[in-house]
Amino acid sequence: MTDATLVTDQTRPAVRLERRLPDAPEVVWAAITERERLASWFPCDVIVSGGEWVPGAEISFPFPADVMDLTLTGEVLEVDEPNLLVYTWGEETLRFELAPDAGGTLLILTDELPANAAARNAAGWDTCLDRLARLEPESDSWRTRFERYAARFEPLIGTQDGPPAGYKGESDQ
Repeated sequence: MTDATLVTDQTRPAVRLERRLPDAPEVVWAAITERERLASWFPCDVIVSGGEWVPGAEISFPFPADVMDLTLTGEVLEVDEPNLLVYTWGEETLRFELAPDAGGTLLILTDELPANAAARNAAGWDTCLDRLARLEPESDSWRTRFERYAARFEPLIGTQDGPPAGYKGESDQ
């Protein structure tokens, strides 16, 4: 696992995370596009209108009621199976790049987001990608990671927000 990096050379900041996964890109592609597989690692449900990842398809992202009363919406922007998937997630843009890597896959996730969400999301994506890699995060891992990222990112892009308003879960996202 590598720490998230902050990208500041574009219109909005982004956090970039890399994971080396043991599965082939086709297997990882299924994990990032199939609703049943997404449920094991993504922070909310993912419902693609029409059931197909095609540019222009609408997406809804309902969070579990015990976590947060929120449903984000989005749109599929780019699809190049099994190499690239880009879509909006509320006011953010998620970019998943997959490349063959020593018999497995190098996954690069870039989350373009509001500046004040960078540390929160970097910590959250670290936890999610651990689950995707079949690693069980420690119970306090989100908080520890958030504090580390906030200390790194605040001097560059300003104050970092913790969990969003209305969040009911524990801060281990």
